[in-house]
Amino acid sequence: VRVSAKAVYCKCSIEPASPISFGAMVKGTKKTQTVLLENRGMLEFKFHIHQAPKDAPALESKSSEQGDSAPSATKHSMGRKSSTLTQSHLNLGMFTVSPCSGSVALWGQQRIIVECLAGQEGTCEEHIYFDITSR
Repeated sequence: VRVSAKAVYCKCSIEPASPISFGAMVKGTKKTQTVLLENRGMLEFKFHIHQAPKDAPALESKSSEQGDSAPSATKHSMGRKSSTLTQSHLNLGMFTVSPCSGSVALWGQQRIIVECLAGQEGTCEEHIYFDITSR
């Protein structure tokens, strides 16, 4: 009986990796942008999108070709920050990210929608990161 296996890491691509900028917006208006998460490896993988910890240093985007998760930018608020994870949405003040978890099949793609609803005046920025299993 011959037994064989091949050990591999998952490989993915996140485009655009960082930053995502909505530019200047009129208060009360809404814009959306799309992030494409693509599986370029030999295994299905699961992903979860989280808000970066407040005390984490600014993260530089890394090559997704090496299977690293790359941060995507979003918000820094002058007022109260709300960060909640509900079902398939991650709400971060003016920003909503969906879906915030799922799986990507072999050679598959997942479109992640980042929506900005311009609230209070001022510059807003947030850091989020993609946690990819088996990276």
